[in-house]
Amino acid sequence: MITYFFIFLAVLAIASGLAMVISKNTVNSALFLVLNMVSLSGLYLLLQAQFMAVIQVLVYAGAIMVLFLFVIMLLNVDDEQSLFNKFRIKYFVAFLFGVGVFTQLIYSIGSFSNTLPVVSEKMAQVGTVEAVGDVLFTKYLLPFELTAILLTAAVVGALIVAQHKIKPAREE
Repeated sequence: MITYFFIFLAVLAIASGLAMVISKNTVNSALFLVLNMVSLSGLYLLLQAQFMAVIQVLVYAGAIMVLFLFVIMLLNVDDEQSLFNKFRIKYFVAFLFGVGVFTQLIYSIGSFSNTLPVVSEKMAQVGTVEAVGDVLFTKYLLPFELTAILLTAAVVGALIVAQHKIKPAREE
């Protein structure tokens, strides 16, 4: 059953990544990126890295995507035509057939091979909050602090740019 969850999340991550790149609407692209990050969080959960899964949702899908959407809305980008501007039934039917064919392919491949490696008990302890916190605040403390300073400077810079108003040139 875990294999099927892995395959579903992997296909969802690839499809949302492709949809993000293909979509011409910037807001839709940002939402597809959020879906991609949530599916990656699910993959982290399958690998028993609970801390990384929560951080993926909170930091990337939450905070950073809010900043992306803020910048998109701030720039007031004109709406462009989407690649699929109207919902057509043929796209839906083609998608269902594609999912059916892909499911049959995965079923036939999975029937004679193991697609996922077995996670050992020692590896299950690596993704815990205690293990990540211990390594983060001992071995990687300096890069962690530098990243925090860099992100703070980026937020301050974005706020300064957002508050900057272009003054019209005086005609003399």
